Amino acid sequence: MAQVLEFKLPDLGEGLTEATIVSWLVSVGDVVAVDQPVVEVETAKAMVEVPCPYGGVVTARFGDEGSELPVGAALITVAVGAENAGAEDEGAEDAGAGAAGAAHGGTAPAAAPAPAAAPAEKSAASGNVLVGYGTSAAPARRRRVRPPAAQGAPEPAEAAGGLRRPAGPVAVISPLVRRLARENGLDLGRLTGSGRDGLILRSDVERAMAERTAAPAATAAPVVTVAPAAPAVTVTPAAPADAASGSAAQGHRTPLRGIRGAIADKLSRSRTEIPDATCWVDADATELLHARAAMNAATGPSAGPKISVLALFARICTAALTRYPELNATVDTERREIVRLDGVHLGFAAQTERGLVVPVVRDAHTRGAESLSAEFARLTEKSRTGTLTPGELTGGTFTLNNYGVFGVDGSTPIINHPEAAMLGVGRIAAKPWVHGGELAVRQVVQLSLTFDHRVCDGGTAGGFLRYVADCVEQPAVLLRTL
Repeated sequence: MAQVLEFKLPDLGEGLTEATIVSWLVSVGDVVAVDQPVVEVETAKAMVEVPCPYGGVVTARFGDEGSELPVGAALITVAVGAENAGAEDEGAEDAGAGAAGAAHGGTAPAAAPAPAAAPAEKSAASGNVLVGYGTSAAPARRRRVRPPAAQGAPEPAEAAGGLRRPAGPVAVISPLVRRLARENGLDLGRLTGSGRDGLILRSDVERAMAERTAAPAATAAPVVTVAPAAPAVTVTPAAPADAASGSAAQGHRTPLRGIRGAIADKLSRSRTEIPDATCWVDADATELLHARAAMNAATGPSAGPKISVLALFARICTAALTRYPELNATVDTERREIVRLDGVHLGFAAQTERGLVVPVVRDAHTRGAESLSAEFARLTEKSRTGTLTPGELTGGTFTLNNYGVFGVDGSTPIINHPEAAMLGVGRIAAKPWVHGGELAVRQVVQLSLTFDHRVCDGGTAGGFLRYVADCVEQPAVLLRTL
């Protein structure tokens, strides 16, 4: 007899307390294997697939796509052992059909061998409920069977509030595009995609939103009429308030949840708790670019991957933190202690369609420029595809922010709480510069350091920034101090 088990949204770690359903990967009536992903959710850290620890038939789903569920809320119910019962029912029907055929003089088909019973361990919970920690068993091919005790009953998905997809195909792949359309009340089936093969892109949804907003303004042209003078009307104080509230109600509202909410919470906490200060300096990066070109000019079997400018700045940062370890720290506010950290786990800011994320390069102080370049490339690609794990987005001790990619010279970065400092790098641009006692055109970059004034004073912060600038202007300084 089948046993119905309830699978709840697991604790995805790193302090996450809720998740938003992006898309269901199974439907009611599907057969799922142990540790098969059943739903894709978006947390404040990343989009992840959640595997189910039970094997059986899905009897109900809870929550629509786009809804937010707290940790511990029911996701699906699974009838463990129901897939075998369904197969036995189908076998019985086939046997009955064969017997009926024989009674009419036909030849009954040979009975198919009975399917082997599923191993006992497949019916039990695997315990691997965190994303990426499932077993290596391949997911079973999904097939539709009749759930137990559901004959003649309404579709469980409708009773459980499951979302029904439209009958016709909608040319959209990205769940972010689906969510944007859903939050703004747009029917994707009515849009024409500008992507390849009619694929609906985010720009298509945003254009439809803009056209919908502009349509009422275009049709509601003011009509000028000449009327007799009306008696004076006394305007009460409530009238402007009503007008203001009506005007505000017409604005577009974006919920602060998911990754946008996490960014808001973290930045607000940083500004509230950390008494930060910023210092900056211009540096001549011409020699650093020459050194990078020489490194990347090497060819042949021994030549490694191309080294990025960000990797060189990261290597300089780790060397500077060795000399000024006060900035590789955090503050324990409860115990009123400064915790100086041993290893450097370097975070770097990456802008994605989902918002700003800060992947972390583990043990950056042990890596060379080539290793840092490769790790930056790997984490950047995962950032773009939204496949970063919570572990790759947390645990940083110092952050490198290259806002120069946006074409700006300087900024005052907000510290990535609970870290103690962040180094900002502006664009490298040709500017007039005094070099060797003469005015010349050099490649100049502005460096800014925002630091927690609780962990150190201006002397330490200035020394750190000056050392970074010296290494940028004369890369040989880095070799001399290693």
